[in-house]
Amino acid sequence: MSQLKDVETLHEKGILVGVNLRQDPHFDYSMEELANLADALNVEVAGYVTQNLERVNPSHYVGTGKIEEIKAFVVETEANIIIFNDELSPSQIRNLERDLECKVIDRTMLILDIFGRRAKTSEAQMQVELAQLQYMLPRLVGLHASLSRQGGGTGGGFKNRGAGETKLELDRRKIEDQIAKLRRDLEHAKEQRETQRKQRRKNAVPVVSIVGYTNAGKSTIMNQLLMKMGQLEDKQVFEKDMLFATLDTSVRQIELPDNKSFLLTDTVGFVSKLPHHLVKAFRSTLEEARDADLLLHVVDVSNEEYRFMMDVTNETLKAVGVEDVPTLYVYNKSDLANVKYPLVSGDNIWIAAKQGIGLDELLAIIKSHIFSDYVTCKMLIPYDEGSIVSYLNGVATILNTSYEEAGTLLELEMKQADYNKYEKYMI
Repeated sequence: MSQLKDVETLHEKGILVGVNLRQDPHFDYSMEELANLADALNVEVAGYVTQNLERVNPSHYVGTGKIEEIKAFVVETEANIIIFNDELSPSQIRNLERDLECKVIDRTMLILDIFGRRAKTSEAQMQVELAQLQYMLPRLVGLHASLSRQGGGTGGGFKNRGAGETKLELDRRKIEDQIAKLRRDLEHAKEQRETQRKQRRKNAVPVVSIVGYTNAGKSTIMNQLLMKMGQLEDKQVFEKDMLFATLDTSVRQIELPDNKSFLLTDTVGFVSKLPHHLVKAFRSTLEEARDADLLLHVVDVSNEEYRFMMDVTNETLKAVGVEDVPTLYVYNKSDLANVKYPLVSGDNIWIAAKQGIGLDELLAIIKSHIFSDYVTCKMLIPYDEGSIVSYLNGVATILNTSYEEAGTLLELEMKQADYNKYEKYMI
């Protein structure tokens, strides 16, 4: 049913087409990114066609003069797919496929297909499928363009519709039913996620959420922190030098040597022109970041477009309601950027996660944020209240223990909530 799946079945050799609107300074990078997206689907890039315009052509996206140039290029390179660098309207796809006599897909379809292949958990798969179906719905006409869409006769009754039109309506109904079902299932998944979040809040475990552009090194940072704490290999998350290596939200508990712990969550990476259907579909996953105590905004500082990537990430977070969360900017891959590292400056830190350099500094700055409500004090616990000593040994950082006549004297660092609970033993 999905036009998206067609991208997999061919040996693809593609031409990338982009319109540079009003001299966009990030245009070259977005074309480079389009090539990386194509590469993620094993499409061999045969060449590029670009055009400078004040506005896109509503009927063909590019100016009509460019159509002949693209057509000649298709013949010359023997390409079998043309990939456009923006989301095309249903009529643009229809017109382009008719005039170019070649398969046309847009950036949105490319990203949706990559997400479709990378999604592992059932929730991520449902989110991607919902986005794909919402993208397809208005484009069904184009998918059935080869069918006769209109039967003869003058009556407006069902019997006079062409086979194509009847099938179109059936498909549309099927898709709408499937969209409704996916929405219900995702709502249920969202409720379960919310229950888990409430439980975490009740347990007062701080949550640190990793966000950032795709391929900035988010999974690497998570894995290196787990390894540093000597946590098991089976807790490691998938990492690879490619776009959207991980789509599924991972949650890992980081156990620190001083009895403190926090949850680290990893979210889907962002990319410029991320399809709005996809952002909406992944909204509940991205909301993990909204309830975090601290965001780690991971940036690939070795990429000269890193500031643009930061802007894209911030705009996407804002679009899903992630605002006013304390944020630490983690400039990763500093070793490739020829900048000084490890270096901490306020809420900015420069590290090289792959090399494990800067992780101590990163942990220290995370701790200063999320454990700021910890209190250092002395408590004298009577000997007949041994269970309290046992509890504090499990949840607090014991700096010193001595045994006095009146009871156990503890010098310790503890959560404000525990301090309030046992304040009467304070000395």
